[in-house]
Amino acid sequence: MTSASPVVAYETLAIPKATGRAAIITLDRPAELNAMSWELIRAFDAAVSSADGDPDVRVVFITGRGRAFSAGGDLKSYLELQRDPVRFPAFVKDLHDAFGRLRTLRVPVVALINGVTVAGGLELLLSCDMAIAATSARIGDGHLNFGQMGGGGVLTLLARMVGIQRAAELVMTGKLLDAETAADWGLVGNVVPDARLLAEGMALARQIAVKSPLAVANAKEIMNTIWSEAMSVPSGLRLERERNAVYCLTSEDAPEGLLAFSDKRAPRFTGR
Repeated sequence: MTSASPVVAYETLAIPKATGRAAIITLDRPAELNAMSWELIRAFDAAVSSADGDPDVRVVFITGRGRAFSAGGDLKSYLELQRDPVRFPAFVKDLHDAFGRLRTLRVPVVALINGVTVAGGLELLLSCDMAIAATSARIGDGHLNFGQMGGGGVLTLLARMVGIQRAAELVMTGKLLDAETAADWGLVGNVVPDARLLAEGMALARQIAVKSPLAVANAKEIMNTIWSEAMSVPSGLRLERERNAVYCLTSEDAPEGLLAFSDKRAPRFTGR
């Protein structure tokens, strides 16, 4: 399935040698380096809803058209928007809501980072579960370069990802990291040639899609809850233990996995 707004493209592709499909959400303002207008944020949120409502989707990819993942907010539109005390906070709330949904989706969300990834682009990256970077990727904050300050999550999430000193360095200097340094810092999990970015993403999708969709959803929810709420070890272990008991005792997929192991065959997971 393929659909598009003027600023965001949405398609699904079959995952080779696995059940299910990968949804690909592409920011599609290449001439503007995929700068985030209010129109784009709304279209992006609609595309996320399409992926979330499709039971065949096992992984969501987010990427950008052209030479940027996203250069951040549409600063030209801010000249007017930041003068409006009603509309500007509403825009930021819509951005928070759209990005915040990603870690609560039932499937993993993987950023495929191509080229420039700055400010709001970095905030979108931080909202994903995983990231693969092309060698062309250049990643940083950049809000302060133009008299702005982070408002879409970078000031909350970046330090949790890379530590407070490295986060402060990125925010205060506006420097850009190359792909290998971003991987060193833990912002992305892997670096691949530009031409291999989608192929490597699909290889990752296949590894995920052969698992129980219900087990994947549970694992994602528990990990993100513990991380985002900075839970103590005892609290995290209790939450993990409780969800594990419910899943193992009530799902169809848990005993199916054990039977498949015993029978030396591939499991037939249903997500129930």
